[in-house]
Amino acid sequence: MAQTPGGPNKRPFQDIKTTSRQAGQFPGIGVTLSSYSRPSADSPASTAVNPPKKRRLPKLTLKRTFVSLLLILVVAGGIFGGQIASDLHKIFGGNIFSYIAALFHQDKLKGEDQGRVNILLAGWQGNEADEGALTDSIMVVSLDTKNNKAFLLSIPRDLWVDIPGNGHEKINAANTNSNFSQPGYPSGGMGQLEQIVQSDIGIPIDYYTLIDYEAFKGAVNAVGGITVNIQSPDPRGLYDPNVDKAHGGPLRLPNGPVNLNGDQALALALARGDSPYAYGFPQSDIDRAQHQRQMLLALDQKASSAGVLANPITVTSLVNSLGDNIKTDMTLNNVLRLDKLVKKINLNSIQSYGLSYGGNNPLLTSYLAPDGEDALIPAAGLDDFSQIQSYYQQLTANN
Repeated sequence: MAQTPGGPNKRPFQDIKTTSRQAGQFPGIGVTLSSYSRPSADSPASTAVNPPKKRRLPKLTLKRTFVSLLLILVVAGGIFGGQIASDLHKIFGGNIFSYIAALFHQDKLKGEDQGRVNILLAGWQGNEADEGALTDSIMVVSLDTKNNKAFLLSIPRDLWVDIPGNGHEKINAANTNSNFSQPGYPSGGMGQLEQIVQSDIGIPIDYYTLIDYEAFKGAVNAVGGITVNIQSPDPRGLYDPNVDKAHGGPLRLPNGPVNLNGDQALALALARGDSPYAYGFPQSDIDRAQHQRQMLLALDQKASSAGVLANPITVTSLVNSLGDNIKTDMTLNNVLRLDKLVKKINLNSIQSYGLSYGGNNPLLTSYLAPDGEDALIPAAGLDDFSQIQSYYQQLTANN
């Protein structure tokens, strides 16, 4: 047995079993303070020189520190949680109780039992846009829930279609029909767009999401920017002077990997090279749609990274950027279920497609509308969408 300094009979310090009361252990902190017993005056050890005592913070100071930290955490959690709850209400409706319930149970999505869930995404420039409610970005996110695969399919905004009640117009004008009301479809312009995508292009739609471009810009900034690989056929890269400063323009990007902030990403999402001084956009709106799909995947990968999800400030900023800028017929319950399905998919395996224009076996061809507008129609002929419908069937075939 080891001897204490000064001989076997000298015990300047005596070990004592610590308890919560003896050791000064404070609930919630998990800190245990060492305790000792001072030798009595008649003890031989009383003549020994005692080592200097370790200074301990008074109990009152520790308690105040703990309470202060706790209050900071509660207030911060209340701010973040309150802001997120407010933004969730703007997007999905509901209340805090329905949000909590959704965390513990999610119903299956429409189409999930049949093996495929299709979500119609449309982007627009919001109420302040000069062009009103035109949806200049239209794509379908298609999830194969049985094989855990997915693809994106862009629909060009210049596609010439018959909008019931309005006659032939570009498909991006469908959302302007705010009076649309038909059984089986959402009311308003997105219901009209959904009906055309289903009846003409042959793609069944389960849900829709209408996104203001400001939401996209804010989301890119919230995650700290995104990286995309520009592969323009022009060695100079991309240039479009028509994108105004209010939307991050003019756009000028080199070929190769580039880091984009929110303004630059928005400029790329809007650019289609329709200026005589532009370069790098040989297929105009087709190229723009390709860039939009590319950035959407880059944003999804960045937002899903551990560094973003673990940061409450980033998550709050991300949700806040969406709160005022998204309309959808999905509930939070639907989104949480969708999240579970997407987690089974390798994001790097998600395919990106567009309706081909020019080259061999094109699905689309140029068309001069009666009002003088440049548009696109099916290569098979005006209002003949049979080849495009077959193309979608090929994309979703399980073989």
